Amino acid sequence: MSGVDPVPSELASGPDPVPSELVFASDGLLPAIIQDDDSGDVLMLAWMDREAVRRTLTTGRVTFWSRSRQEYWRKGDTSGHRQYVRGVRMDCDGDTLLVRVVQIGAACHTGTRTCFTGREVAALVGDPDADA
Repeated sequence: MSGVDPVPSELASGPDPVPSELVFASDGLLPAIIQDDDSGDVLMLAWMDREAVRRTLTTGRVTFWSRSRQEYWRKGDTSGHRQYVRGVRMDCDGDTLLVRVVQIGAACHTGTRTCFTGREVAALVGDPDADA
């Protein structure tokens, strides 16, 4: 839990803000897609457990669960590249979150604005009129 501020007591003592409809995988995690609230750019994907979701919903800053370090991390606590929550939605199955944020600085640990910048994968482009 290094580098992550505790949830203020007035938020921690209220009802559980985590929707009961959320479906966590057998490892207790679900993917969270992080999207820039202004541009709509997909910035990154990371993982949350129930506690990370709770922290995200109650603090206004995005918190993740690091699978490699086995600890919580809040974007920007070490890099200064922070994410401020603007809205959270779950998908139709309840097993993925979409978190809209104001991104300060780079979203990717490599220093790029998004984790998808410059990482194009060759793919055949489909033609929606071809199947008409």
